[in-house]
Amino acid sequence: MKLFTDAVIAILILTNLRLIASSRISACIYAVACQGVLLGMLPLLVGPHYLTVRACALSGATVILKGFFFPWLLLRALRSANVRREMEPLVGYTLSLMIGAVLLAAAMWFGRQLPLPVPDHSPMVLPLAMFTIMVGLFVIVSRRKALTQVLGYLVMENGIYAFGLAFALSEPLLVELGILLDAFMAVFVMGITIFHISREFDHMDTDRLSALRD
Repeated sequence: MKLFTDAVIAILILTNLRLIASSRISACIYAVACQGVLLGMLPLLVGPHYLTVRACALSGATVILKGFFFPWLLLRALRSANVRREMEPLVGYTLSLMIGAVLLAAAMWFGRQLPLPVPDHSPMVLPLAMFTIMVGLFVIVSRRKALTQVLGYLVMENGIYAFGLAFALSEPLLVELGILLDAFMAVFVMGITIFHISREFDHMDTDRLSALRD
């Protein structure tokens, strides 16, 4: 089971690298969707003695929201905004990959400093969580398009979710579902904001909004 879990974690790391290496926004959305499905599977891969109704409910809600519903909302916003690529990011894609490699190495080092409370978990869970959080923050600050920044927010939330899988096994189901509901509301509001920005200003470059004057 640990071998399969490590394989899933490796794919999740690749989705993070895909996100920072691609200029096509639709490809980034699909990468985040794949990440959501795989993250939803993680609670079911810990071990048979942790396979509870709570874990199954959390897994199902995560897959539905992060793997299908959020990407569907973002693809609709993408079609409405008529934007296909992140053409001029604040940090280029080659440099972004280099920074991603540095972030991954830092996450691996920091992950080894924190002991897992549950020995059944893969030791790669913590590096994955920290790397995902750092990639999400990096995307938010290094991209210009509002839609790409929403993806960064989702990825950062995915990292927090993965961190919680390692340390918050005893949290009640209502708390975990409440966090998912917060993410749902944030993406919903962001999607509406993106639509109105695109309709009013014919672009989604957030840095250009600073040029507005009363």
